[in-house]
Amino acid sequence: MERFAALLDALVYTRSRNAKLKLLADYLRDTPDPDRGWALAALTDGLDFPAVKSATIRNLMSERIDPVLWTLSRDYVGDSAETASLLWPESGEAPSPPTVSEAVDQLSRMTRANVMVELPKLLDRLDANGRYALLKLATGAMRIGISARLGKTAFAQAFDVAVEDVEEHWHGQEPPYTELFAWAADGAAPPDTENRPLFRPFMLAHPLEEAEVDLSKFAAEWKWDGIRVQVVRAGGETRVYSRSGDDISGTFPEITRALDVDAVLDGELLVRGSHQGGETGGAASFNALQQRLGRKTVSKKMLAELPAFVRLYDALIVEGADLRGLPWSARRKRLEALAGDLDPDRFDVSQIIEAEDFAALAALRERARDDAIEGVMLKRRDSPYLAGRKTGLWYKWKRDPLLIDCVLMYAQRG
Repeated sequence: MERFAALLDALVYTRSRNAKLKLLADYLRDTPDPDRGWALAALTDGLDFPAVKSATIRNLMSERIDPVLWTLSRDYVGDSAETASLLWPESGEAPSPPTVSEAVDQLSRMTRANVMVELPKLLDRLDANGRYALLKLATGAMRIGISARLGKTAFAQAFDVAVEDVEEHWHGQEPPYTELFAWAADGAAPPDTENRPLFRPFMLAHPLEEAEVDLSKFAAEWKWDGIRVQVVRAGGETRVYSRSGDDISGTFPEITRALDVDAVLDGELLVRGSHQGGETGGAASFNALQQRLGRKTVSKKMLAELPAFVRLYDALIVEGADLRGLPWSARRKRLEALAGDLDPDRFDVSQIIEAEDFAALAALRERARDDAIEGVMLKRRDSPYLAGRKTGLWYKWKRDPLLIDCVLMYAQRG
């Protein structure tokens, strides 16, 4: 736990992205299993201990510290975990810090009934830095500038592997990522991901900054206002993933039930309506979709009133064939052929915009505002499907913002 605490302390005071990468890469390379795996999971928001919440810290401190002192100190420091770590009464015994693995094991076994007894036992074994690290680990509120992507990049840097390969295997693993470390650090075989409905990293677009592109080399599609999703079926299971790789299948059961072909499909999750594009049975506004997002259970009424569907952009894998190395034009043909066999209420294919030249496309884009469409996507016809943002292959050309001088009185959230 001392090394993890030292890592957190260094990351908190480091603003440079490259410096953060080096700190984390060095830690992953020099720390043994399984501590490094648990630490990586904690830093990338991959752990959850339901019994330990921010209120738990406040309740523990109220039993040990004058409430006025706690309130004033918390307001001055600005972070509950740091304040508690500094104010926690010393046990009077020499610290005997647990390993990260031991701490994770004990935290995972805590319940709401015993957390007020068991958590102090761990805190008493640590110094102030260790207590801070433990409380951050327990609550998941790191706030130290380490995203999941940065964590994967540091992993790749630590073991000199491609970050795209890390992304490919990451979502099939559970903390402490023993198989992932064995592959990257020790040269073991890659983790087995066959017949599992796993997330694959998305290909992303750069904003269009050039004056124009050659439409003989680029295809144009509308940029719909929903959320980018990946629908995956393998091994008899179907999953829906958000752009960050979060599993949102339970929120959209009608989508998981509708795909019966083994495939990995890229598209835009929308709700039926006529707000975007103007066509009947098309796409409703993003506000309509927001009513479906984040729900653990979805009522029959909501399924009927706000039916979801996916407007497909691309096909990554179809019936075991990995299409990502093929040009976009070939993948598009496979996608259109596949879409004919899918439920039309749940899946359709994003329309290709026909324009004589770039000036004509620009005119169509200007009218997109009237149809409540975000803008235009431009995809190079010979582009393979590559993870992340690759220069020169895909562009997003959003409609220009409207500017107004005004006094804002109130706003609707969302």
